[in-house]
Amino acid sequence: ELPGFYYDSEKNRYFRLLPGHNNFNPLTKESLQYQAMECKRLRLLEEEEKQMKKTTRAGLNSSMLFQKRQLGLFSPTSYCRLVHELKVNCMQRRKIEIHSPDSSVAGTNNFKIIVVYVACERIFTVNNVEHGGCKYGIINLTGLGKESLAVEMHDNLYFTNRKVNSVCWASLTHPDSHLCLMGIAETPGCASLLPASLFSSTNPGDRPGMLCSFKISTAWSCAWCLNPQADNCFSTGLTRRVLVTNVVTGHRQIFGTSSDVLAQQFATQTPTLYNGCRSGEVFSIDVRQRSRKGQSWKATRLFHDSAVTSLRLLNAEYYLMAADMAGKIKLWDLRTAKCVKQYKGHHNEYAILPLHVNEEEGLVTAVGQDCYTRIWSLQDARLLRTIPSPHPASKDAIPSVVFSSRLGGSRGVPGLLMAVKQDLYHFSY
Repeated sequence: ELPGFYYDSEKNRYFRLLPGHNNFNPLTKESLQYQAMECKRLRLLEEEEKQMKKTTRAGLNSSMLFQKRQLGLFSPTSYCRLVHELKVNCMQRRKIEIHSPDSSVAGTNNFKIIVVYVACERIFTVNNVEHGGCKYGIINLTGLGKESLAVEMHDNLYFTNRKVNSVCWASLTHPDSHLCLMGIAETPGCASLLPASLFSSTNPGDRPGMLCSFKISTAWSCAWCLNPQADNCFSTGLTRRVLVTNVVTGHRQIFGTSSDVLAQQFATQTPTLYNGCRSGEVFSIDVRQRSRKGQSWKATRLFHDSAVTSLRLLNAEYYLMAADMAGKIKLWDLRTAKCVKQYKGHHNEYAILPLHVNEEEGLVTAVGQDCYTRIWSLQDARLLRTIPSPHPASKDAIPSVVFSSRLGGSRGVPGLLMAVKQDLYHFSY
């Protein structure tokens, strides 16, 4: 590279690189990088439309898999995993039509977060509104099974003035009956537990109010506990502390930390809470303990080189997956406190981005800050597919995704849901 110049591969010559403050001819390094990224995105979209996508494993096709399964060369688990891997490479994008009881609401605000209900029958959505804050809604996914893709969206117009940092489903009166919301109302943060029935289309007079809402310092993360030994509890990751609240009794436990807690997840077999910090530390807490002097209450301790943005505990609870702001995704063995796998290709520099693990399908999904959705094999960490965003990359256009083999319930359709800008897309098998 020549100082002050850049090389244009198409024209096969050098051009002078101008400083960024030049408004008459703003030819900068950043604009050139953006143009190169946009050309790559358009090329990948064109390849996907032409179905030029090839499988990541040589010779992997459905007939070969079936023949080897018949010969007993594959176990049922390996066969199902490879079938899902094959189908992921064949997914095609289709736009979903969103219907709402209030026709003026549907499709007018940008999606920020979508979180799936455990049974995958519906998703909770957080939308940015033009005048600031966020608007919440629930989308029923039953319409995905039809030929014409259409879903119903129910909005709640009572909560529109908060910027949401984190959200999770909560099981209080029945599975996934409520929602935990962490957000910034004004100067202090705000934690709220809302009944999901607030978003139903019944008479507004019959709707219950918030179960609990309280002011806190800046909230970064939240998690709901499904273990009976810590029943009706949810955790809030705050600035330099962790707050565990029992929503029925109002009892609170405070654990002081040396860094902001950006990611959390409860174990289901034990009353243990895993926390990921801005310092790169990952530690666990047994929420039954009373004495919390010093840092002695920290059990398992793991360390990343950058801020940990997402945690996912695998079903057997021997392994924990963590993603950080350096773009690294690591699988940790909690018994030995060692990293056993790394999933390469993820892009992140400063954003808090979620990580999705589907053990049944053997897949790991993450959206990078470059707006590409990447899918890896959980077993061998191979990158299976990179999906470009339908919209040009920008800070406010990072897609939010959900993957499941039964979107819409037990008889639902498999595939990937992608929310970006004002649009919702379905990548079907």
